[in-house]
Amino acid sequence: MKLLIADDHPIFRKGLKDLLIDTYPGIEIIECSTGAEAWNKIEEHKPQVSILDINMPEMNGLEVTKKIRLNRINTKVIILTMYKEKEMIRKAMIEGASGFVLKDFAVNELMDCIQKVRENKKYIGPALQTAYNEITFEDKKKQEMLEKLKNLSQGELKTLKLVNNNKTSKEIAELLFLSEKTIENYRSKICQKLGLPPRNNSLVLWINENKELLSALNEF
Repeated sequence: MKLLIADDHPIFRKGLKDLLIDTYPGIEIIECSTGAEAWNKIEEHKPQVSILDINMPEMNGLEVTKKIRLNRINTKVIILTMYKEKEMIRKAMIEGASGFVLKDFAVNELMDCIQKVRENKKYIGPALQTAYNEITFEDKKKQEMLEKLKNLSQGELKTLKLVNNNKTSKEIAELLFLSEKTIENYRSKICQKLGLPPRNNSLVLWINENKELLSALNEF
């Protein structure tokens, strides 16, 4: 097996290297201390597994992972991190990382992680499992809401976009050449379809809490 380790701490790299050599006799290990060096060596050597620290000089682990995905290089990426940050895990998942290990537990977990990713499975270290579960739950809720948005009529979608742009019902009616009553009916139907309570400000409150989700409206 050919494996790459990218980390800017030489003592940490040596510890992982010694562990891997003991576990996998005959393994070929490529070492890097920066993200840019890691990318160059991944592109050149095409290792089966690439272990990337999230924080590295010149290019971080996420940026390297993204380049791997965009260039369709067949290497399984394992992300090492010091932090239990949901957004970091989410971004790494989007870019195609297969394994996530907290650096404090790397010595104990890395062998299991390597085995899993080589079997085309995901590996989430126990210390990161809570953050991963929260991401999964949030993404499921987001997908469910996107499905509800797809059920809106064209008139309702246009109204929702304009409410998102801080337009009043009167202003929306003028822009769409409709009556204000029609716009109020659209707003009421939007609330029903999104499962919002029938309060005057419920749609505005929902919009303020879902700005990121509403960016997807441009795709409809």
